[in-house]
Amino acid sequence: MFHVPRRTPATTRVPALVSALLCVLALLASGCAYQIDPSEVATPSSDESSTPTASATPVVGRVDKLLVFVVENHSMEQMRDQMPWLDGLAQSYGSTTRYRALTHPSLPNYLAIAGGSTFGITDDAPPTEHPLSGASVFGRAIATGATATVYAEDMPSACYTADSGEYAVKHNPWAYFADEQETCLTHDVPLAALAGDVKSGQLPAVGMVIPNLCNDAHNCPLAQADTWLSEQVGEVMAGRDWASGRLAIVITADEDETQGAGDNRVLTVVAHPRLKGVEVDARLTHYSLSRAYAEVAGFAPLRKARRATSLLAPFGLAAGG
Repeated sequence: MFHVPRRTPATTRVPALVSALLCVLALLASGCAYQIDPSEVATPSSDESSTPTASATPVVGRVDKLLVFVVENHSMEQMRDQMPWLDGLAQSYGSTTRYRALTHPSLPNYLAIAGGSTFGITDDAPPTEHPLSGASVFGRAIATGATATVYAEDMPSACYTADSGEYAVKHNPWAYFADEQETCLTHDVPLAALAGDVKSGQLPAVGMVIPNLCNDAHNCPLAQADTWLSEQVGEVMAGRDWASGRLAIVITADEDETQGAGDNRVLTVVAHPRLKGVEVDARLTHYSLSRAYAEVAGFAPLRKARRATSLLAPFGLAAGG
């Protein structure tokens, strides 16, 4: 289903490497300086799982809107074993076998989806400690004329930047992008808005649904998350956007939380009316999802997502018409 190209023999890569080294030496000799943004430099692990690869998968469906649900802290095996509804959805439509989260803990994984980078963050501190400059996929989508909305369960008010009850701001990545706060205040809204957008057929091109700390399986069993997803995704699938055949729904987890014991693989399900039991073995990460957002909204992928394999192509999905 997914074609992995042959690895280029090392002997054919040597001239290119020599040329690159000569270019670097020439720049140093001329006194030129180039400042590299640390967030643009991929680590070996993220490069290995995010480098674009050619796919022979034919296009079977088009996507104008992408709605992503994110749950918490469980491996692919745990999710398949303990979430029968989600496992059934995966078997009916599509899923991945080698989709990996990028790191631990939660926040940098959410930022990777929303911003194409972990921004060097290694904790779950609030936006007051990690105000980020630059664009998110949500703000960039709106700036380029597309639509974007984040729906956060139990969030007390729009783009809320602190924890409140079962709402955890570390799971709401848009709240960290300081340059986009005005836009965030309009389009990062409590979950109650989702039902109206589904009913009216007005789901955004770039959408994310954030469950509360119980319904995302952070504080409650996976069975609770499975029931919640069955209800929420079921309502979306009964709506006009799904009936149009142009909406893709993605369900993934931020990380597997096994840390030293696991490889950070998480179950990622892709549902689209044209997919029928597809299983993709491409190496994918949260940067792949970030790139898919960019493709659907029609802007250049952000930061490390530029080098990532899109989540769409291996499933035979393509953005737009």
